[in-house]
Amino acid sequence: MICYYNHLVVPPVVVVGVRFSIAKPSLLRAQNPMASDLSSDSSVFRRVSSSPPNRRRDLVFVVNPRGANGRTGKEWKKLLPFLQSRLGSDCNICESLTSGPSHAIDITREAIKEGADAVIAVGGDGTLHEVVNGFFWDGKPVANQKTEAVHSTALGLIPLGTGSDFARTLGWKNDPCEAIERIARGVRSRIDVGVISREGEGSHYFINVADIHLSAKAGYYASRYKKFGNLCYVIGALQAFMGHRNQDLRIKVNEGEWKTCSQVTALCVGNAKYFGGGMKITPNADPRSGSFEVVILQDFKWYDFLLKLHKLYNGTHLSVNNVTSRNVYTIEVDDISGSGDIFIQSDGEYLGFLPRKLSILPAAIEMIC
Repeated sequence: MICYYNHLVVPPVVVVGVRFSIAKPSLLRAQNPMASDLSSDSSVFRRVSSSPPNRRRDLVFVVNPRGANGRTGKEWKKLLPFLQSRLGSDCNICESLTSGPSHAIDITREAIKEGADAVIAVGGDGTLHEVVNGFFWDGKPVANQKTEAVHSTALGLIPLGTGSDFARTLGWKNDPCEAIERIARGVRSRIDVGVISREGEGSHYFINVADIHLSAKAGYYASRYKKFGNLCYVIGALQAFMGHRNQDLRIKVNEGEWKTCSQVTALCVGNAKYFGGGMKITPNADPRSGSFEVVILQDFKWYDFLLKLHKLYNGTHLSVNNVTSRNVYTIEVDDISGSGDIFIQSDGEYLGFLPRKLSILPAAIEMIC
């Protein structure tokens, strides 16, 4: 049985143009025969297969079909038969195709409320970032509203995107079949999540690396060149260097005293190790450690990056002059000049400008590992 979910008149749940109920798929009838076309502009929630009603594993796969210049959608279509054959006998497999920015956040929140066993991000770090943010609402974890649930909703990942930097930290290959085997085993492990806050604004969450100043500006520009694959990070860095100036920043660590950090080129806060398409920027970070690794690059010139780029990629840059590292639980960063133009991003997603406070949430999410 295959049921398509798109603008259906069903009372229980609404997700930004998508109505669905995980618990009662048999109540729904197909009304959109084009829903399986990954090139469609419609948001889609589709039940691919159903296990017997006594089984409890409802898996929601959140797919960005336009990710990696459309490659994610194509790879997902190829993957579906294997996924269905491997998981279909034990799980209710539901897919939801995102239609635009932040859609994955809404899908994830509703899936958790409906009691999904797991929400699996299918794509790159951007899709994973949105799914992680969907685990929270108004500064708190989203609650499962099904009283009979015996466990929390887990996070899963099938890496198919441009970067897949978080998967690298866990030692995972960009192999979707291997990822499906992990999901089939269903082994869970608690991982940390970072939260970014600013007075008067809502909280924002990240699972990989948040960064400030040059690297964040480079990421902002790189997002414009995703059609070039991992080369987009190089193009973004070159563009960011144009007119770049190192800046003095005010930093407060672990609720201590404010201190001045002079001539900062980039400040990176790692819950995991990699960013920028494989750069091992926070090499000692561990998403199960309960703390961040903060790496600060100071007074770097453009030629320093050219000469030391290999060290940044293989994680040996901590021995370089003007590079410092420490573990923290919280860090607040502000711009001394008051210019209001110091970029910040997390998991490759542009967030705006300083000031910001970053804090660790230990063991915040269960992840299928």
